[in-house]
Amino acid sequence: METESFVHPELNRAVTAIGGHYLWVKEERLPFEGQEVLYLVGYVVLDTTCCGVGGFAGALVPGFVVEWKSAVSPEGRPVSQVKRVRDEAIQAEIRRRIRETEPVHQINFL
Repeated sequence: METESFVHPELNRAVTAIGGHYLWVKEERLPFEGQEVLYLVGYVVLDTTCCGVGGFAGALVPGFVVEWKSAVSPEGRPVSQVKRVRDEAIQAEIRRRIRETEPVHQINFL
């Protein structure tokens, strides 16, 4: 499987989106069958939508770490090489393990 570059976001910095804003508050590496899975935990606040307000906590899984922060983006952000998690059974197990320690409602994979 091919590796991809993942630019690490700045933690604790709100990013404006169409319906509100979001921010990533931490990044973790989860040991998984001899590899490490990179995931981010963050919060979404929906406060500029036409349908009301709300929010949730979520996680984003870029993939398995191949090279950790091995480069720097033009904007000065660290860049890691990752392999995306495509297998649905492996995704389900990663979701289960993340939920054991993180109070998140939603877990998405890149």
